[in-house]
Amino acid sequence: MTQPALHSHGHSHAHGHGHSHGPAAPHPAQPAPWSILRMPVTTRLGAALAASAVLWLIVWLAMR
Repeated sequence: MTQPALHSHGHSHAHGHGHSHGPAAPHPAQPAPWSILRMPVTTRLGAALAASAVLWLIVWLAMR
C-alpha cells in the first residue's frame, strides 16, 4: 500500500544573503536602541548619583 507524496522535497541551496564583508571581518555595528550620550545631562547626573549611592551603601554595609 503506497501513499502519494503530499509535499515536495525540493530544497533551494542558494546563498543570496547580503553580507558585504569578508569571512574574517567582524559584522558591521548595529544601531543602539538607546545611548547614554543621548540622555539629558540631568538624567545622566541622576543616574550617576544613584549608582554612587548604591555603591556607597554596599561599602557601608560591608563595613558594619
